[in-house]
Amino acid sequence: MIQLIVGAKGKGKTKHLLEKVNNAVKTVDGNIVYLDKNAKHMYELKNRIRLINTSEFPFTSTDEFIGFLCGIVSQDHDLQELYLDSFMDVAFIKDKKDVEDVFVKLDHISSQFSVDFVISISLEADEVPEKFRSQVIVSL
Repeated sequence: MIQLIVGAKGKGKTKHLLEKVNNAVKTVDGNIVYLDKNAKHMYELKNRIRLINTSEFPFTSTDEFIGFLCGIVSQDHDLQELYLDSFMDVAFIKDKKDVEDVFVKLDHISSQFSVDFVISISLEADEVPEKFRSQVIVSL
């Protein structure tokens, strides 16, 4: 399953994402991973959450990012939830029209490997591809 936290830059999406991931620790039995473009929020995450700073890895395209995610999923059979902050930046999505293709791939990965994705993305609710609008959990 994919869940989306949407809104313009600077509206507080990260705050909602951090709150959701920290609350998930209480209910999730498996592992939780939080991907961000830097380590700025390291001390805001509970210690059971693995933070991955994507800027430390040498991928530069959306396809490489998807491969990176598949590597994370493949190495941790206990992975249950994956949180993605600043999604457009970490996934190297340059154009909003490319978001749907990436969501379709993530939805497939989610279904095949039973990993839930919670994504913070700088889009307004009406800019989210229609197929995924029902998965918006917070709109700012």
